Amino acid sequence: MKKIFVACGSGVATSQTVASKIGSLCEEEGLDVAVEAVDIKSLESIIDQCDIYVSIVSSGANIWNVPTISGIPFLTGVGMDEEFEKLKGFLQQ
Repeated sequence: MKKIFVACGSGVATSQTVASKIGSLCEEEGLDVAVEAVDIKSLESIIDQCDIYVSIVSSGANIWNVPTISGIPFLTGVGMDEEFEKLKGFLQQ
């Protein structure tokens, strides 16, 4: 099972929304994942525990040593299919 962390810059409300959306999409595809909304302040100390990071902060933020995709499309719906394809590609690695 792959672990996906979702974090936004101001708490967990937005990240929880995105995590729920990604979890539903993965479930529909039969993907074995655990999606978790995490506090951005604790991300640095726990980032090594995930396989994929979904960022809901503007680019130029911290660069992590894990595959990272944008969470914004999962909020807006614009570009969501493309971003979900990236996510699925990372899951296959």
